[in-house]
Amino acid sequence: MRILIAALLSLSLATPVFAAGDSEHPKQMPWSFDGVFGTFDRQSAQRGLQVYREVCAACHSLNRVAFRSLTGIGFSAEEVKALASEYSVMDGPDDEGEMFERAGKPSDKFVPPYPNEKAARALNNGAYPPDLSLIIKARPDGANYVYSLLTGYEDAPADMQMNEGMSYNPYFSGQQIAMAPPLSEGVVSFEDGTEATVDQMAKDVVNFLQWAAEPEMEMRKKMGVKVMIFLLVMTILFYLAKQRIWRNLH
Repeated sequence: MRILIAALLSLSLATPVFAAGDSEHPKQMPWSFDGVFGTFDRQSAQRGLQVYREVCAACHSLNRVAFRSLTGIGFSAEEVKALASEYSVMDGPDDEGEMFERAGKPSDKFVPPYPNEKAARALNNGAYPPDLSLIIKARPDGANYVYSLLTGYEDAPADMQMNEGMSYNPYFSGQQIAMAPPLSEGVVSFEDGTEATVDQMAKDVVNFLQWAAEPEMEMRKKMGVKVMIFLLVMTILFYLAKQRIWRNLH
């Protein structure tokens, strides 16, 4: 009994808890990548990259994602090369020991908006915008949480005292967030003609960030299905073999 109580206590401590009145539970959305057979919506992820570059990248880094990996959401090698070249990357030292800037290459990773954490905090009222490379995996119910956060900005309740420079968002811990609403209708113009509503942009950027956090997801799920089929077949074969071997001993 003591062991059971200790196990339940440790489980309760390990499980994220949303305190009453602290934050609302994220909206539960249907995602193409959910489930055993889930896949990436590559067209949506490409639009999400555009949202990240034109909106999110002003404050948030994507330090773990290399340009060349964008072929995983459907970009060609030439498109990746052209996209990377739009960035200036600090490199060096050269033969004279000096650092220099050059155009980005596919092997480079996304260039962060700030040179260091102190610079980021200085320009964001003391807040440090998190890197988005693994944000979907770093937050409980990550995809739904990020979607809810992006679409959840509201006017604060009349009885709530808001701190200076903060915005009200019921899905954020404490319900006050330093990030102003990043999305607004038509803030980007999608190249495929999709209407850039707040809901659509939030879905697209979540699809992109889900891929960024786990680009090997589809391969992992396919391998898992193959392993389960293999184990099922072997279980049946072993059962039949056991029946044949021990049949005459009953």
